[in-house]
Order: sequence, then structure tokens, then C-alpha cells
Amino acid sequence: MDLDEHVWNLVSKKLAREASESELRELDVLLARNPELHSQLKLMSKWWDKGEENPETNSSALFGRIQDKIKQKEEAAALQPLSMRGSHNNNSKLKQTKSFSNHIAMLKNYLKIAFRQLKKQKMYTAIKIGGFAFSIAACLLIALYIRDELSFDKSYPNAANVYRLLGHYHDGTIDEKGVDWPSVMAKVIKQDYPEVERSGRLMPNSLFWGAGANELKRADQPDNTHEEGFAYADQGLIDILNLPMVYGDAKHALTEPLTMVISKSKAEKYFPGQNPVGKVMYLNNNKTRPFKIAAVMQDLPANSHLHDFKFFITLAGVEFWNGEQATWDANNYHIYMALKPGTNIAQFNKKVNEGILKNYFIPNMIRNGDKRAGSVMSMFNLVVQNVQDINLRSYDVHDGMSHGDIRFVWLFGAVAGFILVIACINFVNLSTAKSANRAKEVGLRKVVGSQRSGLIQQFLAESLLYSFFSFVLGLILAWALLPYFNTLASKSLIMPWAAWWLVPVVLVSAFLIGIVAGIYPAFYLSGFKPAEVLKGNLSTGSKSSGLRNVLVVFQFATSIILIISTVVIYNQMQYLLNRKVGFEKDQVVMIQGTNTLDNQVKPFKNELLKLSTVQSASISDFLPVSGTKRNGNQFYIEGREKIDPTVGGQFWDVDHDYIKTLGIKLVAGRNFMPDMKTDSQAVIINQMMANKLGLKNPIGKKIVNYGPAKTIIGVVQDFNYNSMRDGIEPLVMHLSPSESIVSVKIKAGDVKAALDQITATWKQFAPNQPIRYTFMDERFASMYADVQRMGRIFTSFAVLAIIIACLGLFALAAFMAEQRSKEIGIRKVLGATIGNITAMLSMNFVKLVFVAIVIATPIAYYAMTRWLQDFTYRVTLSWWMFALAGAAAIVIALVTVSYQSIKAALMNPVKSLKAE
Repeated sequence: MDLDEHVWNLVSKKLAREASESELRELDVLLARNPELHSQLKLMSKWWDKGEENPETNSSALFGRIQDKIKQKEEAAALQPLSMRGSHNNNSKLKQTKSFSNHIAMLKNYLKIAFRQLKKQKMYTAIKIGGFAFSIAACLLIALYIRDELSFDKSYPNAANVYRLLGHYHDGTIDEKGVDWPSVMAKVIKQDYPEVERSGRLMPNSLFWGAGANELKRADQPDNTHEEGFAYADQGLIDILNLPMVYGDAKHALTEPLTMVISKSKAEKYFPGQNPVGKVMYLNNNKTRPFKIAAVMQDLPANSHLHDFKFFITLAGVEFWNGEQATWDANNYHIYMALKPGTNIAQFNKKVNEGILKNYFIPNMIRNGDKRAGSVMSMFNLVVQNVQDINLRSYDVHDGMSHGDIRFVWLFGAVAGFILVIACINFVNLSTAKSANRAKEVGLRKVVGSQRSGLIQQFLAESLLYSFFSFVLGLILAWALLPYFNTLASKSLIMPWAAWWLVPVVLVSAFLIGIVAGIYPAFYLSGFKPAEVLKGNLSTGSKSSGLRNVLVVFQFATSIILIISTVVIYNQMQYLLNRKVGFEKDQVVMIQGTNTLDNQVKPFKNELLKLSTVQSASISDFLPVSGTKRNGNQFYIEGREKIDPTVGGQFWDVDHDYIKTLGIKLVAGRNFMPDMKTDSQAVIINQMMANKLGLKNPIGKKIVNYGPAKTIIGVVQDFNYNSMRDGIEPLVMHLSPSESIVSVKIKAGDVKAALDQITATWKQFAPNQPIRYTFMDERFASMYADVQRMGRIFTSFAVLAIIIACLGLFALAAFMAEQRSKEIGIRKVLGATIGNITAMLSMNFVKLVFVAIVIATPIAYYAMTRWLQDFTYRVTLSWWMFALAGAAAIVIALVTVSYQSIKAALMNPVKSLKAE
């Protein structure tokens, strides 16, 4: 029996004149310690007539008498004449003052009682606040993530009218989106369409010298420094994006040949405290092309899709080969445009699509004899994409940039919502389960005149207090967990402590969540009927458990979905990393920046081959991992260019040791031979290219791209050179220099000794340039960093959801054991074993988890099937993945409730039955 119940029992006996002297003394002591109960007792006494006869029955009959008195007073108030009701209008100001004072006093009383409840039920308070706080911390972190993702590319002054051009190709078997266009497209789209105010070009393709990564140095210094983030751009791009400059003239930043714009951070790195405009820098030790710094721009913000670019090289006077700037056959440029305000985008899309295809692409295809010319209108279309949509709505666009995914934003938002709902469910469950403990308090409050609205306000005040405490703790947890979350999400988020909106948002959120979580318990608890309560007829809270069971099922269904998702993502990740990809990526060291060695690259390779730890070496920057060069071409069999449609594929420059070093299997023909001069016009293709060209016996056949015909001398087994989200594509390998990377296959054994030998050899050739190398297997794994990141995030959220759900389950189990203590005592007296008692108390919860498994399995199956569709190579969803998640949930539930169950079963039955 808790304090409230004991005090009110003593009060009942006192009013019924049945209390003993010791009980009266005890009541006086308790009322002195609890002033709020004392004031309520005084109010009850005023309602009791001094001259009324003492009740002849025991104290349990007293409450019926009191209820009759209340009813009589209510009927008398209803019959009071309106004139009498309005007779106090002259004292309205006094009434308002008293009303305000009463509200203040009432609020203080609510808070006092709420604090008393928090202190009295320490375990339940800790679980409610702890669950809330962890869920709020998760929601705050995800909200910061979503806010950052939604803020991308909004800093440009004219962002609403800035677009880039997309191409969408779909022929039934292929569905691809890209942003690469001919250089001439920017000029055409500006001159043909009056809706376009300005157009500009960006060329980030590392296939062309200068774009991508370079070894950079000042003209007056000897040392090279590796830098990434180079791209070619024209003045139009600077104008469209209105990039702010620190030094130099923005209007003429890229108008002159052999100039470049660098970021402020890079200017400080190479020219600290100086204005570097007019200074000269060399790329890759090439002194024949000195680049003058024309301007210094502000660093592009982290929430820009261009934030990786630190150097813009001018396109003025640039032509990568003869006629490259005018041809429609090469697609290497991203086209940006600024549209006039008010442009109808749907109409503009249609106009551009039809105009460009009919006036330029189709005539060019007909001139080239491309058989796809007649069907290109149905397979290809052009659309414009607003710059603010690039980050989140380009997950299926091949643009070579890192960006987010709107699907992840929705997913993480949903996960945050579910975690918060789970915490709210804990609050509702524990509040309603503990209803019996508050029942007599509610009954007696109603007897002494409390209205239901007042009781609702009291319980909502308690809920709000829980919510505000939880938000304070949640903010602290979010701040503490932010570094870990940044690692998970690959972000650099910070807590916006100084933001004006933080305090209002937190206060409003705390208020709303407190109301949402407390509204049902408030109406439920305030609805008790005093007569039923005081007669002892109210359900103890353990029987009326329908809603609680539904909420527990929801909690565990959500947790099981997250567990299944984590298992599937982990297995997909392991499948991608361990699947045979057709080449040997282990023990291969990629030495980068070797193009600065000039004509010493081959001697450097030969010296490496002399090392005792080196098995093989190859010179090529076309490798089957991310961050290396790609070169898409169109191929056809010699003599059939006017008959067959062209076949798209990659055209890679390699050396004669490439296949050997990467362990690629040759299935037909021979490898390149260094002593055969005719091999300069020979190629080796993969099986996919042979199939696409329709060549059953390809050896000796000649194929053409845009140069002289080349003879096929070999066929290699297909291997994955792109992410396994995509299938294997046609590939042609050509014997030609490509010297920025030297790949070294080291022998199994002492890796450190091999790296020491390689480093010593490098210093002999490049004393002014530090060696840079990576392992190919690590670079391969980095291609799936987003999958690994998603797996870690799901694992973290799954663990958090399970912890919050288990906190609620633990508290419910403790309460159920407490409510059934007498039943357990009787069962033990009658011979029930500890195992029987434990099973009885645990089985109800296990049944709920089984129901949750049934509900969660089809939902998780559907969600993971959709997710796996992004991968050409993927695991098969197996029954054991769902069984493992279900078994884990059952074990977690059993472990959670078994402690309380065993504790209750071990209790001495004398303790629970002695009160009887």
C-alpha cells in the first residue's frame, strides 16, 4: 500500500469516527509532512455538516454519503436563479484577480504533485525519462542530418532559376541518366532558346589532363604537393553561380587562356597572407603550360554539390583534340544554365527535348550511319534539373559527384519518428499499467470536489514535466553522441547552440510531445468513477491490457524490422566485398602521381620489378576501382558501320603487364607482347564486348571506334570494373601509355618490408615529391562506403530502438510481477515451481513478440526487396535472415522479463500473503 492510499484510508476512518488514537496521531504526522493532502482534508471537512449524525456503518459507507452531498449541492446550483448568478458582476475585477491567483496556486500544486510522483517512483521515472531522452537525442541528430541535406545549393543568389541539363536513356533493358554533353551544347542552348539568360560548362572528367587530381607546385618552389578537386570551367559557370571572389575580378576570372581560379583555403596554403592573383603554378611538373591565378574564390560551402572542387581551370582556348569543341560525337561537359524568372519548366523541357534531338542529335546520327537515329525520340529525352535538387535527387544520375539521396532522408526521418513513438508508447504503457496506484487518489479528489478537467490538467502537467526533463537530457546526449553520428553519416554537423530558433523549437517540441504522450493516460486516469474506486471494484491495471499489448507489439515489430534490415545490409556488404570479381585486388599497391616522373615512369617500373618483394607491376590509370579513369566510346565491326547499331563500351589504355598484374583470366587469344610493334594497333576485349558485337570467334576480327581499325588479339573473362550496382559492361583494352598510376603486385609475406622497398625506390626518382599509395582492395571497398555507412546507421538505430523497447518491457514486467505477487504466493504454497512461475509471467510477453514477428516479416521483406533492386549483383533473401531476427527479438524479450519473473518466483510467499 503506497503513501496516498494509506493516508486516505486513515482519513476515511477519521470521518467515520472509527480511527484509533494511534491512527489519529499517525494521520497528523503524515498530514504535516504532506501539506497538499492536509489542504484537501480541510476542504472535505467543510463539506461535512457539523450537526450531522455519525454514520452507523463502517468507513466504506461514508463515501456514498459524501457523493450524495455533492449531488445535492450540484442540483441546488443548477436551480439557482439567473439574477442571483449574475449578482456578483460588480466584483468582476476582484474575481479576475482571485481567478489568476487560483490558477497560479493550482499550477504550483500540479508541479508539486508531479515532482512528488517523479521522486516516489524512481525506477519508472528513470525509464520514462531515459527512453524519452535517447529517442529525442536520436531525433535531434537525424533532424540535423536532414536539415543539412535539405540546405544544399541554396546559397546561390539565383538558385531557383539555375538548372543543369540531364539526359535520360531507356530502351527496355537499360535505364540510365547522365549529365555529359558535347561542348557545343552550351552555345546552342543559349542561342536557340530565349528562356536561357546564360549558359556555362563544367568539365570534371579526369580522362583529360588537368582535371581530377594533380601534383601542384608554385613556379618558384621545387616541391610538388598532391591536390584533388580540379575541373575545367568557363566564365559562364562563374557568372551563373555568382561565385564570390576574395581576390580578383569575378567577371573576368576565366576569360583568358592558361588561367585558373583557386579557393581561399588553397590560396592560404600556397601563398599565406598574400594576394596570389598573377602568381604562376605548375601542374604535374609541366612547365610548358604555366597556369596564372586569375582570382581567388571563397571556399565552396560543404552544402554545395560542387564543394569537392578547389581549382577551376579555364576552358578559354582549350581544345583537347582537333575539332573537339565543335563535334556532337563526344560527351564530356556538364551544361548549366540560368533561366529567366517565370519560365514554365514543363514547356521548356518539351521544347528543348524536341529541338535539340530533331535539329542536332538525329541529323548527326544519320550522318554517322547510326541505326538508332529512327528510334532515339522514344528512347532518349532531355530534362533540366534545378540546382537545388542535385544533391538529393541525383542518386540515379551518373555525374561522378558525391551527393545525398532523398530516399535516405525519408527513411531516416521515418526511423526517427518510430523511435520517438516507441518512447511515447513506454510512457502510455507505464502510465496506464500503474492506474491502480492512482485510482484512490483520483476517487478521493473527485469526492472533495475536483473536476475531471482539473485532473486532466494535473496528469498532463506530469507528462510535460517528463517531456521537458527528457529534452534537456536529450540535448546533452545529442551533443555527446554527435561525433559518433558524424562518423556514421560522414558529416561534419555541429550543434546549433547559437541559432535563434533552437530554444523555441525545443520548447514547442517538448510541449507537443508531452501533450501527445500524456493525453491518453490523462483521460484514462481522470475517468475513474469514485464509487467504483472506493469500493475496490476498479481493475488493477493488469487485466485491462488490450491497448498495452497492441503498443508492445508495435514496439517490437519496429525493432524486428530494423534488425532484419541490418542483417540483410550486412550480408549484402559481405557479398559485395567477397564475391569473385574477375581480378585479383589483394596484395596490389597503387602508386599514384607517377606521371610527374615524365620519361622516367618505365625505368621506375623496371626498378620495382627488381625488388625481391615485387611479383609484377603495370603502368595504367584505368583500373577496376573508383577514382580512376574511364573512357566511354562507341564501337562497331569494321565494314558494318552503316549496317549494325554501335555498341557502347569502355576504351582503356594499358601496358603489356596489366592482365598479369591484376590476375585477369585470358580465355582466348594472347596477351600484348612488348616486342611486337603491330600490337600498338591491337586490342583485347572482354566477353561482354564480344557478345554485344555478335562475335563468336572474335580473334583476328577488326573493330573501329573513332580511329583506325584495331585487330582483336585476345578475349578476357568478364570482370567487374564498376560498382556491382551496375552490370558488367563491354570493355576494350589498348596498348598505350597512361602513366599516372603504377600498380604493383607484391608477394605474400612481409607487407611492411615491401612498402619500405617501394618507398626507397620512389625517393630515388622523385626526391621532391612524397610517395602516395593505396591498396586496391581498400579502394574497392570504398566503392561501397555508402552501403557500409547505411549498415552502421541501421545497426545503431536498431540497437537504440531495442533498448528503448526493452526499458518499457522491463518496467511492465516489474509492475506485473508486483500486481500478481499474492497470486504467485498462493501458487507457490500450492506447489508451483520457480520454473512454472517464471514461464507464467514470461509467456504473455513472448506471445506478443511472436505476433510482432508475424507483422514485421512481410514489411521487412518488401522494404529489403526494394532496396536490393539497386544492385545488379545481390544476395537472395533467405528464411534464416528473418528467423535470426525473430529469435534475437525473442531472446531479448526473455532476457528482459526473466529477471523480474525469476525475482518474483524466488520471493518468499509469506511476505506477499501476510497482509491477508
